[in-house]
Amino acid sequence: MADPRIIDIELDERTILWRSADIEQERRIAIFDLIESNHFAPQRAQPDDYAGPYKVRLSVEEGRLAMAIRRADDTLLETLVLGLARFRRPIRDYFAICDSYYQAIRQSTPQQIETVDMARRAIHNDAAELLRERLDGKVAIDFATARRLFTLICVLHIKA
Repeated sequence: MADPRIIDIELDERTILWRSADIEQERRIAIFDLIESNHFAPQRAQPDDYAGPYKVRLSVEEGRLAMAIRRADDTLLETLVLGLARFRRPIRDYFAICDSYYQAIRQSTPQQIETVDMARRAIHNDAAELLRERLDGKVAIDFATARRLFTLICVLHIKA
């Protein structure tokens, strides 16, 4: 019986050099929300018709995103490698707007916070759509899953 979802996600901690409390909270929320509800269906057929659930490990290797997809028993199914060149600007823009958002929360009016948050969501949504396009034909994911995965990809790009 098919169960196309992620049941465990891991980030390569060697990639992450530093995290602020705000970023750590974003990471925890993204992982929690992702595990609670997601759609993740690798498109490559398995000889035994395995169709989930999956464990995923994200890492950045030589400037590319490596997504190791495993069965529930930890057997490796495949590792997808995506070039990150098209994600550089969305990641940079997302970090910049998140910084503005965290500053606004601490010292701005509700209207100013809402304006920054709308811009943050727009950048996040655009990046999630880009991720879905890049995974097209490799892994079928829904929009909410793409948003959470993009958040985790950003966490992998934090530099000290």
